[in-house]
Amino acid sequence: MSPFLALRSSCLSRLALPLATMAFFGLSAEMAAANGRNDKKEAKATVVKQAPQSLDAGGVAEARLIEIYNLIGQGAGKDAFLKAEQLATDLPNFQLAQLVYGDLLVARTRPVSTLGDVPAAMAKDGSNTLKELREESLKRVKALKERPVPGTIPVQFLQLAPSTRHAIAVDASRSRLYLFENTPTGLALMADYYISVGKAGTSKTVEGDQRTPLGVYYITSNLDPKSLKDFYGSGALPISYPNVLDAKRGKTGSGIWLHGTPPTQFSRPPLATDGCVVLANPDLDHIIRTVAVRATPVVIAQQLEWVAPSKAKAASNGFEEALFAWRNAKTAGDVNQVLSHYTQDFNSNGKSLSQWTPLLRGEMEKTKGRTIQLKDVSYLHWVDSSETMVATFGEVAEGSRIGWTKRQYWTRQNGQWKIFYEGVL
Repeated sequence: MSPFLALRSSCLSRLALPLATMAFFGLSAEMAAANGRNDKKEAKATVVKQAPQSLDAGGVAEARLIEIYNLIGQGAGKDAFLKAEQLATDLPNFQLAQLVYGDLLVARTRPVSTLGDVPAAMAKDGSNTLKELREESLKRVKALKERPVPGTIPVQFLQLAPSTRHAIAVDASRSRLYLFENTPTGLALMADYYISVGKAGTSKTVEGDQRTPLGVYYITSNLDPKSLKDFYGSGALPISYPNVLDAKRGKTGSGIWLHGTPPTQFSRPPLATDGCVVLANPDLDHIIRTVAVRATPVVIAQQLEWVAPSKAKAASNGFEEALFAWRNAKTAGDVNQVLSHYTQDFNSNGKSLSQWTPLLRGEMEKTKGRTIQLKDVSYLHWVDSSETMVATFGEVAEGSRIGWTKRQYWTRQNGQWKIFYEGVL
């Protein structure tokens, strides 16, 4: 049992928390100013997120926590206490909820000056834990207060084929994972969840550096929870780290997963993993039930940039023209023209451009005289020290019923898009 539960007493009186407490919960000044007014009309208007009912649904626990924060901000201390008590009872492993409940208990006897306002001896012994829980609280509240503008998407998602039903984007700076549905009218934000990333932050480069990689990845499999240790929670979705760009840059390491939490922890601190992205088990379960293996892109960024879809498309900088120029050269059967679209350091699963060219000639010989069609085209844009496009498509010769599903990595060199990797999925 949490030590904060030991503070519970038998009578329930009206709570009055000071403004300093509101700040530590991460509440806005407007919400904090409402403390003590008990204005039901205004209180209703300031609720950020209503709590769903099922404990098993993704995001439910956080919604309940935020509802408690909102009630505190509105001065509805009695309601906040009752909901905190119920949340702490329902999820005894949700340490942040236990901490908030403990503070609400303390607030009945004296003012609370900070989130986790415990006796000095307890604060000294648990200083790291308190620091992590306060950081988790601030991350959760900030992400829910500063929402993406409706209708915007992460700038990396330039085009997704209709066969790609969902996409995931991670904003490490906000400790947040966003789940999208690819609808006929474009990407729609379905849900978002609190996450933990590497103890040392992001930008993974070598095995064991305890950093989460940044880039464009795909979910590669869905591991059976029965095969996993309790540490990984309710399941795991490995991603394709290191990707082609990572390997080209000499990055090492493996085993980067989206996974859950052990039974003793509902969630982990913002910086707590060895490089994986960790979610609460109900949130991970929802993602596992939703996404398709090998077809779901996962963009991990230090900070996501949200833009209108039309602006994202404009950022392709002539990529579509380059892709279809490559297709047209292949249709024309002009090997030298096709090769002009590849970089000199091209590498396809260990084959250099000269070693790979006979395979290209063989492909073109089989489709000679027929138009090459590109189907289900997706491309995702990644910009760091260089500019990369990850393109996935079906390549089918006219008159054929089947073809190859290919993935290419393109880079911009001197203003021109060039292919530095091509492979069949």
